[in-house]
Amino acid sequence: MENLYGKQMKLTKERIIDAGMATFAEVGYHALSMRQVAERLGAHAGSLYYHVRSKDELLALMADRVCRQAHDDGSAALAALPPGATWQDRIEAQATTLRQALLQHPGGALLLADSPRMLSTGGLSLMERLLHTLRDAGVPAEHAGTAADTLLSHLTGFVLQEQSEARTAPVTEEVYADLHARFPLLLTEMPRLDQDEKFRRSVHLLCRAVATLIEG
Repeated sequence: MENLYGKQMKLTKERIIDAGMATFAEVGYHALSMRQVAERLGAHAGSLYYHVRSKDELLALMADRVCRQAHDDGSAALAALPPGATWQDRIEAQATTLRQALLQHPGGALLLADSPRMLSTGGLSLMERLLHTLRDAGVPAEHAGTAADTLLSHLTGFVLQEQSEARTAPVTEEVYADLHARFPLLLTEMPRLDQDEKFRRSVHLLCRAVATLIEG
């Protein structure tokens, strides 16, 4: 790929990850190919393999970048907490910054979901810190892993819904009246919350469940 001066720009792992993230945002998880990434860089696909051995490795590197950003943001949020912050505050700080990091990248939640399979060190760092927070709070070792998995699974699913491109089909007044009669709790009594508040309440609810595991 040439720059403005007509000189060939050197391929690097970081530039390939940049191009992979941009291509991923356009075509999605399953359609991503090394050929498309190479075309974005103005290079031959074969030249990418010198730096990144396969699509799976590229996806792992992309997941690692997203997770490392989330880890760094979480570290800053934890450092900013007051001295008297509770373990619930520490969980919320980690969950909130992770959600924000994932929302910055289309498909970020899918990358996080696959990060354990890819052995992303960034993803493993997020899990390790969450486990430390739970263990320090007093959650027994035999339950800490399940609690951490539950928190991360909820967060991943929440962001997947937020990033979904699905749209609600318009309905007529007649159809809405029928739905209202059949599902009154869902359409009337559930509070209308913005996504930030809904997420905050869901994390608080999960923390209350985790608190039941703490001995004493």
